[in-house]
Amino acid sequence: MNIVTCIAPVNIAVIKYWGKRNEDLILPLNDSISATLSMDQMRATTTVMASPDFAEDKIWLNGKQEAFSTNIRLINCVREIKKRAKSNGGDGENKILDWHIHICSENNFPTAAGLASSAAGYACLVYALAQLYGVKGDISNLARQGSGSACRSVYGGFVQWHRGIEGDTEETRGSVAEQLVNEFHWPELRIVILVVNDVKKKTSSSIGMKRSMDTSELLKYRVQICVPRRVEAMKKAIAEKDFETFGEITIKDSNQFHAVCLDTYPPVVYMNEVSNSIIELVHSYNSFHGKMKVAYTFDAGPNACLFLMEENLNEMISLINYAFPFSHGDSYFRGLPLISGPAPQHICSSINIKPHSRDLLKYIIHTKLGPGPRQLGEQDDHLLNSAGEPV
Repeated sequence: MNIVTCIAPVNIAVIKYWGKRNEDLILPLNDSISATLSMDQMRATTTVMASPDFAEDKIWLNGKQEAFSTNIRLINCVREIKKRAKSNGGDGENKILDWHIHICSENNFPTAAGLASSAAGYACLVYALAQLYGVKGDISNLARQGSGSACRSVYGGFVQWHRGIEGDTEETRGSVAEQLVNEFHWPELRIVILVVNDVKKKTSSSIGMKRSMDTSELLKYRVQICVPRRVEAMKKAIAEKDFETFGEITIKDSNQFHAVCLDTYPPVVYMNEVSNSIIELVHSYNSFHGKMKVAYTFDAGPNACLFLMEENLNEMISLINYAFPFSHGDSYFRGLPLISGPAPQHICSSINIKPHSRDLLKYIIHTKLGPGPRQLGEQDDHLLNSAGEPV
């Protein structure tokens, strides 16, 4: 048998991907840019095992066996990685390519709740398969076969997913991910995720995208006019560590993305009242300081991802805790350490912050930029035992 276990990160888009021009190849309408988060806090873990003794391909996701033969995206990923292995001198002549495989994958964060679980999961799967079959080089276009945003999770730091060009073959389309800067480029940058809801969302991203493609006039304007100039401005802001510009573009793009969802017919609503209260708090805080201190973005869900400098972290957390009081235990604050003192009353009174009902936030994750996937090396890391069954 051959066995490999890898971990891969979540990425959070600051310029959103929404809509496919080719459903089968998962080719996006527009470029997107994302931040890769540290795997110390949020990650997918995947074990892949190939053996001549396996009678069929199997997969387990978060402790539950899933159908393999009907999962088209999964099958596409496996097929394309094997094709690459045969063509680029990996294990092309090895019998391992003919063996059945068992896959076991799990996330240490909620799945299908708007926290980019599919991106981490498919990036981890493709990276692990690449290690198993000896595939070298860029694998972002292979990860894209599973989930579009997964291609961004194969690199750390800030990553651009290129829309690519129109063409008759996959090779000419060029829809691949590219690392803009690594995770060490902006060490002062911190990311705080406010988990509003950790249950599966009612409308999947795939269904929401398709509906927007069919009905939203705003989506067409966004793709043709707004995103191209935002991408260039965002790349410059990241390169120069210009938080003012970075924050403004991040907020505007998030707002426009959700405006597209509301412009969709019937509308797709991912945010809720708590999400809107977080937005109000961020804008009030920035207005108090007279400059961009905190930026928010919301993916296809109600959970807020806040970007801010480390120097503003404690003050902002104290205001969040004041506005959204909690009664949870030690599990409420997760990730990097947080120090939360009393909320500054001069800020609270100036911007009229009042406490909401208790426990509107499930928990808070504090993290930072992180690297791309990596392989784990210890026997205890594997999610499958020697018989190919979940541990």
